[in-house]
Amino acid sequence: MRGFILGIVATIVVALVLGYALLHSGMVPANADAKAGGLETWAARASLGATLRRDAPKGPNPVPATEASFVEGVKLYGEHCAVCHGVAAGDAAASAIARGEYPAPPQLATEGVEDDPEAYTFWKVKHGIRLTGMPSWAGALDDRQIWTIALFLKHMDKLPPAAAAAWKQLPAPQPDPGPAKH
Repeated sequence: MRGFILGIVATIVVALVLGYALLHSGMVPANADAKAGGLETWAARASLGATLRRDAPKGPNPVPATEASFVEGVKLYGEHCAVCHGVAAGDAAASAIARGEYPAPPQLATEGVEDDPEAYTFWKVKHGIRLTGMPSWAGALDDRQIWTIALFLKHMDKLPPAAAAAWKQLPAPQPDPGPAKH
């Protein structure tokens, strides 16, 4: 039995040493334009899923599903989210920022989050998602504003007329002209 336990301990130690050596050799890419490996992708998704199940608010969205709330959601989304997550035109209108991030932020008109619970969207917007470029908006938006964005995103594929018009008219983020030349 002692040999079996020593074998397990030795295997764990060797795995840790190899992992450390692999990380410090530069073999695991850190650049934003490299594709993530399967283990990295699995770990990130598993961690996010577990966190959402544990920490996302319980209960319904406190913002009423009115046309005014949807229009407000479109406006807030346009001000804070569209630069990374796009507008109604979807992938075709992705900004330079969105095209340069890795992992690429979903273009929500194309990929959508209508099937996500609003509480999950609320949590993602409020807290951000580590190592993805998704910032926490807790310091810039209050809970009501975040719930309003979550309401819009949940219903973005079936908005009432005024909100649908506002969504379709939301301008695509303009490319940054870069530093001024002197």
